[in-house]
Amino acid sequence: MVTAPTTGQRRGRGGRERILAAAARLFATQGINATAMEQVAEEAPVSKRTLYAHFPAKSDLVIAHLKDLASSGATLESALTREDISVRERILSLFDQPTAEAAPVRGCPFIDAAAEFPDPGSRVHSYAREQKLRMVELVTVLLTELDCRSPGPLAEQLVTLADGAASRAMVLGEADYGRHARAAAELLLEHALAKPG
Repeated sequence: MVTAPTTGQRRGRGGRERILAAAARLFATQGINATAMEQVAEEAPVSKRTLYAHFPAKSDLVIAHLKDLASSGATLESALTREDISVRERILSLFDQPTAEAAPVRGCPFIDAAAEFPDPGSRVHSYAREQKLRMVELVTVLLTELDCRSPGPLAEQLVTLADGAASRAMVLGEADYGRHARAAAELLLEHALAKPG
């Protein structure tokens, strides 16, 4: 059971940020559905009233958590928008071992969220789908910059490899499992960039 820190931390500003930080820790270690809202309040620590004032429903908290992740630079999207490496390396960095939070290996947070909110019409599932479609769009743009033949289909293949690698890394508990998908991605890119004739 999570114990709350001293009462002095319960009051004051920053309640929303503390709630999101607590939710991120709990969702990463035990999953979304296994985490009760009351547990998030205790971990934050905030009162239940404060928790529900910021996030009236659990889906509100989950979406805020996913949006926070998306804007933090801690997702695969951040690799695709880097300016300090070549376009080809940006694409291949989708398969690199994450530098932060080596344990536990949780896989893709958007896939996790969609799996825990399986109704395609739910707000959480819809947001996860938007993020997955955005990843394909970003990879398509990069492939277009590389003058790849058929950038759209190749983008789908590459993000499928990335998602599959993230899922297998989580199931097998191997943070660097992406090396296998990276080898396949390198072959796909080499073929797509080869000059005809």
